[in-house]
Amino acid sequence: MTLRHIILHPDPRLKKRCEPVVRITPELETLAADMLATMYQAPGVGLAAPQLGVLQRMFVMDCSKDPDRSAAPLVMVNPEIVSLSETTRIFEEGCLSFPDIYAEVVRPTEVRMRWTGLDGKTQERDFDGLWSTCAQHELDHLNGKLFIDHVGPMKRQMITRKMVKLKRELDRDRA
Repeated sequence: MTLRHIILHPDPRLKKRCEPVVRITPELETLAADMLATMYQAPGVGLAAPQLGVLQRMFVMDCSKDPDRSAAPLVMVNPEIVSLSETTRIFEEGCLSFPDIYAEVVRPTEVRMRWTGLDGKTQERDFDGLWSTCAQHELDHLNGKLFIDHVGPMKRQMITRKMVKLKRELDRDRA
């Protein structure tokens, strides 16, 4: 496993729609392992391939926050929403491509997802709570949509300005 660099907003790759995965390969399995290691190290609960500069329809997530329980990582290849609940909830979301920035986002409370696992088999599952929010957030990444696209234009501009400033500071520190 290799820890990979997470792309920060604003970066045009984060706004691109990803291509479907054609087949499960050893390289894709390696990418999934790298994504999980990178997500856990960050630390985060989800990470989409485009956040690492890979424009393919795959994300990983693990919302098991209980320290007394073992990890429950999921790798979703070509995920899609089967159904969404009509009820919604507000959740303060963050994103590994936006360090230390959070915003309240309204999303459906529950989601049913279908995806291909690394074993090549189709899987389907219902998610609620943080799992539902995370699955929807990561799927947005695969469609070139960011969590800040769910907030008003003023808040979005403010966050983008903060990120531009942060990236400038990081570039200056690396120089």
